[in-house]
Amino acid sequence: MENLFATRLSDLLKETGLSKRNLAKLIGISAASVADWSNGKVQPTAENIYLTAKFFKVSSDYLLGLEDETGAKKY
Repeated sequence: MENLFATRLSDLLKETGLSKRNLAKLIGISAASVADWSNGKVQPTAENIYLTAKFFKVSSDYLLGLEDETGAKKY
């Protein structure tokens, strides 16, 4: 199964030109955590999904792959 959180996080970082280290600093977590999420090694906690979604102004469902870019549900 594809890790859509890792894919979507990597895409958002590329689109915004933000580094993993800068995202980590801005949302108050370690750079290693963001690196692990974007590499698919570790799944973020619910709180960190919330912080990431809030930062990028997307839904947590989008980050988790439960909806597409338009907000249409995929389940």
